[in-house]
Amino acid sequence: MLEDGFHDVPNGKIAAVVTSLEMFAKPPARPEAEGLDWTLERLPRPAAEDYLALYSAVGRDWLWFTRLVMPREALLATIRDPRVEVYRLEAPGGETGILELDFRQADTCELAYFGVSPGLVGGGAARWMMNRAVERAWSRPIRRFWVHTCTLDHPSAPQFYMRSGFQPFRREVEIADDPRLAGLAPLDSAPHIPVIDADSA
Repeated sequence: MLEDGFHDVPNGKIAAVVTSLEMFAKPPARPEAEGLDWTLERLPRPAAEDYLALYSAVGRDWLWFTRLVMPREALLATIRDPRVEVYRLEAPGGETGILELDFRQADTCELAYFGVSPGLVGGGAARWMMNRAVERAWSRPIRRFWVHTCTLDHPSAPQFYMRSGFQPFRREVEIADDPRLAGLAPLDSAPHIPVIDADSA
């Protein structure tokens, strides 16, 4: 357990506070705007390159890195597992979104990845996609639907998940190598999180 107070994060690393949220029953669908030109396409056996391009299109500004550092074989084993459902949001203008549901744990669905590309933030696409995520998750005989978010994500993410029916239950601190310094993300990604090189004094 961390004691109260400040704790140094080594140079070259990033740190985030992770909040996990869950629900135990299907909530009502949230209201949506009408006439939306969005579709959700399932990717049953995505190529690693296609998946990572989608993952990065949504997660670049928030320093999503977990799937970027996975060995290719492990990544494919995960995203092609029949108990994992990967969806791509198609929207006008080349904007997109990712929805990934993981049913590998008995009686449980994890909302493993969820987000929209920058041009869709704040325009209702996330709410539209969440309604479909909730519907799809609870179409299975699950007992629990859960998700985690962190302080690297959009600052409104925790409130969005709570408005969608999730309730927080755990808080953790995660420390990891900065993916920008490893060449896994452009150096100008997530400008709200300064890069501190491992060689900095």
